Amino acid sequence: MNSPLAEPAIAEAGRAPAVLEGSGLSYAHAGVGTIFDGVSLTVRRREIVALMGCSGCGKSTLLRVLAGLEKPVAGEVRFLGDGLVEPHPRSALVFQQPSLLPWLNLAGNVGFGLDFAHQPKAARAELAERVAAAIDAVGLAGREAAYPSELSGGMAQRAALARALARQPELLFADEPFSALDAITRAEMQALLVDVVHRWHSAVLLVTHDIDEAILVADRIVLMGGRPGRLVQEWTVDIPRPREDFPEAVSALRLAILAALRHSSQ
Repeated sequence: MNSPLAEPAIAEAGRAPAVLEGSGLSYAHAGVGTIFDGVSLTVRRREIVALMGCSGCGKSTLLRVLAGLEKPVAGEVRFLGDGLVEPHPRSALVFQQPSLLPWLNLAGNVGFGLDFAHQPKAARAELAERVAAAIDAVGLAGREAAYPSELSGGMAQRAALARALARQPELLFADEPFSALDAITRAEMQALLVDVVHRWHSAVLLVTHDIDEAILVADRIVLMGGRPGRLVQEWTVDIPRPREDFPEAVSALRLAILAALRHSSQ
């Protein structure tokens, strides 16, 4: 879509330097064969890119390759201009399950791992400030002493997002992070994701099956399809926020994505 009402943030993302670049990526798994082939994808600073596609096309595997968790059989991944062979300390991952450690309180979970060897060195006071800022950013200030068993599903997912933000990431990798939440909580988390990305100047690569979620949060939507998987189509989402205020534009884009999704699964 190309609306004259494009948001400044979208235009800015289009001019911003690349945080992540994947070029000519292919991945194969023993006993399964080639999962995806010849995939190239770029994510820029302050950009939210939603990756969609039918089940089995390789979306989550592609995310893992781009995050440095899996090695491609061909192609290259570059993060902040450098070749990536393992997870980068300036990236963070958020998954469907918050995976909080039950023996740590909220502050402990958010700060967990910040002092690991692969993380940038920082004084204890600085780490505490980063944890407090991340907790505040997701609206959980005052709950620092609460344990995971005392948190609702939405609160737990906010804590997982805070844990990622405390790493001061240039890029968040998010694999269907809100799919287990109820509709109202999910909408709140979607709005929160957009807010923190723009305030913290991070970028996001979001894997989702939900067309509405992609339209509401993403600056760009990329469709993956076929077997082996490949990138088949993309849309720049230049509908102003809040996008719920533009139902006709949202509906038109939803129908276009749905038609392309059906075609890509044939």
